[in-house]
Amino acid sequence: MKVKPSARVNKRYLLISGERKEIEKIILDYIGILGWAKATPVFVGGEGGKVILSVNRKEIDKVRGAFELADTEHKSNDSFVSVSQSPRKKRGLCDGKTRILKVSGTLKGLGKI
Repeated sequence: MKVKPSARVNKRYLLISGERKEIEKIILDYIGILGWAKATPVFVGGEGGKVILSVNRKEIDKVRGAFELADTEHKSNDSFVSVSQSPRKKRGLCDGKTRILKVSGTLKGLGKI
């Protein structure tokens, strides 16, 4: 049975550099389990340290925000250690290598992996 266009879920595809477990952790830490369910992320494929993630169109800003927050925390942890923190630096959500390279409405628009 064919689904009507109005009932179909619109997806956006993200090309992300990093590993799958790290990507899952970043998204879950920022938007939580309920946000994960709304965004319905699906790992489409990937190789060579790059992953393609499919996300609901309405939740794309939240997912992108999760990666920006993770990147900001990583930068702040490297450059600033407050007096209240222990001498050991706290590790951010990611190592700075996980980031969104490109966002597209089609897999073809992402180009080759």
